[in-house]
Amino acid sequence: MYNGMRIVRAWTSMVRTAIQVIDRAAALLDALAREGGAASLKVLSADAGLHPSTASRILASLMAHGYVERQGSGRYKLGVRLLQLAAKVETQLDVRREAPPIMESLRDQVGETVNLSLRDRDEVVYVERIASSRMMRVEHVVGSRAPLHVTAVGKLFLAIGGDPSVRGYALRTGLPQYTRNSIRDAETLVKEVRKARELGFAYDNEEAEVGVGCIGALVHNAQGEAVAGLSVSAPRHRRRDDWVPLLLEAARRISARLGFAESGAASGDTP
Repeated sequence: MYNGMRIVRAWTSMVRTAIQVIDRAAALLDALAREGGAASLKVLSADAGLHPSTASRILASLMAHGYVERQGSGRYKLGVRLLQLAAKVETQLDVRREAPPIMESLRDQVGETVNLSLRDRDEVVYVERIASSRMMRVEHVVGSRAPLHVTAVGKLFLAIGGDPSVRGYALRTGLPQYTRNSIRDAETLVKEVRKARELGFAYDNEEAEVGVGCIGALVHNAQGEAVAGLSVSAPRHRRRDDWVPLLLEAARRISARLGFAESGAASGDTP
C-alpha cells in the first residue's frame, strides 16, 4: 500500500511538472508575440517571469520543434512551425466559410443530407451539415467522429498515404467493427482504398451504421492538399450512383474557392 501511494505521488508530481513546462512555454511564446516576434533572453525571461536558465532550456526545446528560432544576434524569434500551424487553421476556417452555399446547392440537387468533415489523426470529424428536409433522413451530428475505415471520406484520406499508410493504420487501430459490413482485414482495406484512389470518390456501404450509405469526395486547397471531405448521406436504399458527378463537381467548386486550380477549374467559381 505504501509503495502504491509513493507511485501515485510520483506520477502526480510528474504530471504537474509537465503541465508547468507547457504553461511556461506558452508564456514565452506570448512574450515573443508581445515583443513583436523577436527579443533577447533577458527580455523574454523577465516578461514571462522565469529565471533566465529556465527560459533558456524551454526555448531550446521550442527551437528543436521549430516553434522558435534564434537569430545571429542571439535574439529569439517565432519559428516557421507556428506559421505552418496557423496556415492549417486558416484553411479550416476558409473551407467552413466557403462550403455551405455549395453544400446547400448539392443538398437541393440530391435531396439528401450533405456533410463536411476534417481529418483528425485516425478519425474524421464532422464540422458542417446541411440537412435534408425529408422526414426520414441521415444526420451526422456536428462534432461527432468516426474511424477512417468505416467512412467514405476516411477511405480517401487513407488513400493519400498509399498502401504502407493504410497497413499502418490497420495495425495501429485494429480496425474496430461497427456493423457486419465494416472492413476488418488490412488487405481488404488496402484494396478498397486503392479503388477509391483510382475513382476519386468512395462509398460507405453500411459500414459505420446499418441502413446508411454515403458517397464521399475530397476538397483541396491552393497547395493541392486534401483539407476536407464532402459527403452525401442517405438511407442505403435511396443512395444513387448518379449523385457521383454532382458530388465531385461540388467538391471541385469548393476547392476552387480555396484556390485549387486544375484543368477546367477556375478559382473564381460561384455557387
